[in-house]
Amino acid sequence: MKTTLLRYGKFTLLVLAGSLLLLSSCKKDPDEIETTEPEIESTAGVYMLSEGGFGKNNSEITYYNIKSGVTQRNYYKKVNGTDLGETATDLQRYGSKMYCVVSGSEKGQSFVDVMNVATGKSLKRISFNSADSAYFPRAIAFYKNKAYVTCYDGRLRRIDTASLAVDASLSLSKNMEGLAVANGKLYIANSDYNLTDQVNTVAVVDLNTFKKLKDVTVNNNPVKVAAAANGDVYVISYGNYTTIPGKLDRISSVTDTRLTTPAVTGIDYSSNVSIAGSAAFVSVTDPSTYTSIIKPVNISSGTLGNNFITDATTFGLLYGLTVDPFTKDVYAADALSYISTTGKAYCFGTNGKIKFDFVTGQNPQHAVFIYNYKKQ
Repeated sequence: MKTTLLRYGKFTLLVLAGSLLLLSSCKKDPDEIETTEPEIESTAGVYMLSEGGFGKNNSEITYYNIKSGVTQRNYYKKVNGTDLGETATDLQRYGSKMYCVVSGSEKGQSFVDVMNVATGKSLKRISFNSADSAYFPRAIAFYKNKAYVTCYDGRLRRIDTASLAVDASLSLSKNMEGLAVANGKLYIANSDYNLTDQVNTVAVVDLNTFKKLKDVTVNNNPVKVAAAANGDVYVISYGNYTTIPGKLDRISSVTDTRLTTPAVTGIDYSSNVSIAGSAAFVSVTDPSTYTSIIKPVNISSGTLGNNFITDATTFGLLYGLTVDPFTKDVYAADALSYISTTGKAYCFGTNGKIKFDFVTGQNPQHAVFIYNYKKQ
């Protein structure tokens, strides 16, 4: 099966965008957590997913023990005795399980790997392939014991988190990317990876009926989506990397309409958004230095503050952003450069100063956290 390089990873998009310019969490169901986990006392460790390089089958998960400061590269393979796969694009926690989305690059390489979050041990690999093609899953979100996975084949798929089986699918738009849950609805970015369709919508799906309600118009090529505690949904669109700039949009989950959002400078193909409750952050490119910086978001107004980093830390190529829902620490995933075979993860406290860092695999992006719990 022949495929288009653009379809598989953000890294490929970054390489393309750079050429054009030279010629640019932890998610948990409250009901489940309340019945399965005691009160959190502290963060014990962090898993960092690395996408790897296109066609190299080198996606991996690094584990960092916060107390000991020990880093374990390729942790998934150490625990499970096999490679994670080709082009892993998302890693999220839901209750006692961790879900890794592996997009693959050919038929048979697409799946969602479900792991025990405490050990990293794989419980099941859910195939996202038909007899003659791959679905190319991209991102995952959760609601009431169901997991929802966007796919490049144009169908949103639903996984039952008890049976770990796909129990429904919904035909939407090809090339779906990020998604987020707000107000009982799912908001899905309809991307424009090939830059020819001029796609500029976010699909809204009612999760109680599993039916599409409408499309909300945003900027061209929406890719990243995150929901805030007040129900607003933030969308990062990449534009076309040349004549149409990237943009940050905001959608009300009450009215399902785009809200007036102050203009943001520096939104581009390297921008990320991460929100945990009212703690919200967006990464942008500083137009004066062309380096990535992280800015806090005021979720009441949608405005961005000044540079969150208050020490001398700088990034080579910021590739991912995750807020720890418990501590509100901010984890920045740095790919270092377009050609680096390793990456680096930084943890910043709420004061914007670095607490620790550790080496990761190639193109690190999403973090998931393990917690210590108070004795009952």
